[in-house]
Amino acid sequence: MIRWVWAWLALMAAPVAAQTCQDVQYLSNQYTICEIDPAQHRLSLFLRDARGQVLGGFGAVARELAREGKRLGFAMNAGMYHDDRRPVGLYIQDRAQEGRLIANAGPGNFGLLPNGVFCIGEGQAQVYETLDFQRRGLVRHCKHATQSGPMLVIDGALHPRFLPDSTSRYIRNGVGTSVDGTRVVFAISNNAVTFHEFGSLFRNHLKTPNALYFDGSVSRLYAPELGRNDRGRMLGPIVGLVLDVAG
Repeated sequence: MIRWVWAWLALMAAPVAAQTCQDVQYLSNQYTICEIDPAQHRLSLFLRDARGQVLGGFGAVARELAREGKRLGFAMNAGMYHDDRRPVGLYIQDRAQEGRLIANAGPGNFGLLPNGVFCIGEGQAQVYETLDFQRRGLVRHCKHATQSGPMLVIDGALHPRFLPDSTSRYIRNGVGTSVDGTRVVFAISNNAVTFHEFGSLFRNHLKTPNALYFDGSVSRLYAPELGRNDRGRMLGPIVGLVLDVAG
């Protein structure tokens, strides 16, 4: 009885898992998903170091955090960027804004309206469609924000331009959120998928009513619990989970 009580106390005292990353299969495609509770753990965006230089990768972000006595628990590229790594569209880091909200249609996937904004606030994070975000003046609620496109899921519906029989396939990554912003799910495909397949993952399997595309072909993931640290070209915006060194 005493042994059972001590075991129960040890379990109750154990820290809540910061994130759960796992490999899943959905409709014959392979994905890695990572779910985070923003009310319990700190999500941040990263682009530049203290000197204003572009970080460009997960290792550089981890080194910046180490100087603060923190560590990187999870990370993913988080939005499109120009050749010099400047974000395309709105970008906010620690309430400092770089780049403006782009609400009009344009070239490439970013301009395939509707696009959206991933906004990290206090204890919650949500994906918003850009025009809704602009109309409601939600920028003031974002400690961190990154604009990207297209939206994958809008209020439970797939983006209207997604075709079930599309032949355009890439490695893709993105993020989906619950209505109340207390559930955030990041996903990256481990084989090339269409937009329709990727959006269906968020709507039908992950059950997130709003989801936003981050990028394709350059998509990368840092998930140490899975022994994963994708490498490649320099990145622009990065979203990461910040943990205490002992956490």
